[in-house]
Amino acid sequence: MPRTVRFYTLGCKVNQYDSEAMLERFLEKGYVAARQGEAADVYVVNTCMVTGTGENKSMQAARRFKRQNPNGELIIAGCLAQSKGETLRDTGARLVIGTQFRGEIAELFEQAIAENSQIIAVDSLSRAAFEPLSIHGHQGHTRALMKIQEGCDNRCTFCIVPTVRGGIRSRTLADIRVEAGRLAQAGFKEVVLTGVHLTSYGRDLEDRPSLPDAIQAVAQTDGIERIRLGSLEPVIVTDAFIRAIAKIPKLCPQFHLALQSGSDAVLRRMKRRYNTMQFLTAAKRLGQAFADVALTTDIIVGFPGETEEEFQETVDFCRKIGFMKIHVFPYSQRAGTPAAVMDGQVPKHVKDERVRELIAVGEALSADYRSRMLQTVQPVLIEEKQHGGLYAGYTPQYVPVVCEKGTIGDIIPLRLTSLTKEGMRGEPANA
Repeated sequence: MPRTVRFYTLGCKVNQYDSEAMLERFLEKGYVAARQGEAADVYVVNTCMVTGTGENKSMQAARRFKRQNPNGELIIAGCLAQSKGETLRDTGARLVIGTQFRGEIAELFEQAIAENSQIIAVDSLSRAAFEPLSIHGHQGHTRALMKIQEGCDNRCTFCIVPTVRGGIRSRTLADIRVEAGRLAQAGFKEVVLTGVHLTSYGRDLEDRPSLPDAIQAVAQTDGIERIRLGSLEPVIVTDAFIRAIAKIPKLCPQFHLALQSGSDAVLRRMKRRYNTMQFLTAAKRLGQAFADVALTTDIIVGFPGETEEEFQETVDFCRKIGFMKIHVFPYSQRAGTPAAVMDGQVPKHVKDERVRELIAVGEALSADYRSRMLQTVQPVLIEEKQHGGLYAGYTPQYVPVVCEKGTIGDIIPLRLTSLTKEGMRGEPANA
């Protein structure tokens, strides 16, 4: 009987991509993916430590898997592994693998088994190159992730990412074209380009390609019909950037612009590279270039020193932009970052209340955006069949839609007829 393997992935889309790539390495070695509810022989926890919650969930998952199958083997991978390294030996993990060597995960694991040892595959990221991971298909998904960039050179005062992911490294255009072709052959119609700091794509490569060049490389692939982007900083949205991406009809009109705070004073303390006026200018440029543009964002509330007035500035600014979706996070102290030792740490109960308030604002803004889409006809990529028999998918603006009939993997025109709690209901456009 072949050994079974299961991945548990926390955090961002980059982690999701890394997990899919590592899973393929195991499948190539003859392992099989464990079925839902089945105890696996090998558990891989791909960890996150951007927030304290992510770190805690990562460790809880590792302990839970060992309880579920005491005879199973545990692998701890990702950002927490990169940060903690040797200290994770006492988890009983057979392999601890950071944010390098992921392409060798199956070989390293089998080496540890053969030697009856623990291997800590964690090394300095100071001279790391872009690791050429690849994916031929995504287990159970209809949208394909493609990581084209790794690492970050910015040093925002709250962020641990540069420490655990290293400096910027980019994937070459030639490699992007090859993987886009593989994904198209596997039947994927939508590709999401992702990276740790996608805005920096290409700066480290000899010919210095731009992010629009990478988008165009995927757009030229037959079979790929939609392209979506991961998180961007507003500084990338120049007039030249708009001119370049507006020429790519396959690019979805949904952009995730990382705001973090709507207060200029807080942005300065965070050492972000923009202010609210620059963000507003970027949002307006995108709105002028793309009809029905959907803007989504991340917000950190309760950053050290954040006053009630500064928090209200964030609330007011979010309303001014009119985001389609807001991801809200309470500030989390990360050891080794400047913000962790700043004066004015905001009490937990205050952060929790601000999170609740901003989530409510985001829900209202989302409903406003979706209301404007009522009775419009949108191409919806059908992604799954839900319990109850409804089919679910997404519009180009990343609005979730449910309908009564569909085929998973198809893009079908639907008239959006009503709002659901977080999305919309659609009917065949010719009905």
